[in-house]
Amino acid sequence: MKTLEDFLAEGAKGDLLPWAVQAAAVERFQRSCRHVEETALGLGLLPARYQRNRKTISIEQQRTLLQSQVAVIGCGGLGGYVIEQLARLGVGTLVAVDPDVFEEHNLNRQILSSMAAIGRPKVLMAEERVAAINPAVTLVPLCDRFEASNVRPYLEKCQVVVDAVDTVSVRLAISDVCEQIGVPLVHGAIAGWYGQITTEYSGDRALRALYQHASGDRGEERSLGNPSFTPAVVASLQSVEVCKILIGVGTSLRHRVLTLDLLDMNFEEISLPH
Repeated sequence: MKTLEDFLAEGAKGDLLPWAVQAAAVERFQRSCRHVEETALGLGLLPARYQRNRKTISIEQQRTLLQSQVAVIGCGGLGGYVIEQLARLGVGTLVAVDPDVFEEHNLNRQILSSMAAIGRPKVLMAEERVAAINPAVTLVPLCDRFEASNVRPYLEKCQVVVDAVDTVSVRLAISDVCEQIGVPLVHGAIAGWYGQITTEYSGDRALRALYQHASGDRGEERSLGNPSFTPAVVASLQSVEVCKILIGVGTSLRHRVLTLDLLDMNFEEISLPH
């Protein structure tokens, strides 16, 4: 009897596995798309959807991404783009945390929003979007406010956590949990034309340093607003940081904050004490 491995090897085009063959394997062997994809990668076969990754990400690194779990706290402007990009990248499990539903004012910048999504929970729209983009990726929706007690068990299984919230107190609470469990935190913040990104590892206390003089719980976003492009740019840089951490390449923004002024196209790096 033909095995799954034999079926995939016979259907491959060189070292690329077409989607039609992957889908047929799911049906014939009654296995999940995730299982079929991981089997293919283990055989050195690259699902064709990732062929434009191959000059940047090796087949083994692609397999590492599939085996990884990342939490995205906040599914709005930043979080929606991060979820979209990580799903397309092939990160196997995404935990999405957000208590809110989409409102009309989200439509100008939040990629998961649409007219049909108004009034629907953001995490459920994220789940639907990921399923449509990449069926090998699982999104775990947590339609709840971030509390250490209810979210920590999920974060403990993650390799990276992404901060995509808009209140200082929640950012610091996320930082505290990541500190306790030893998981890197990729922070992003946006307001108007401006943004910032940093990566915090256990012991760094980077967010405490960044927000030690914060005058209120809400950031400048409340007064400056956000056009469509600012969250897209900052979220893309957050996704880069996540990818590098997961596959162990490059240099992260640890001990550094990258600030963006998109009005004057000025990018500045600020060193953090350590």
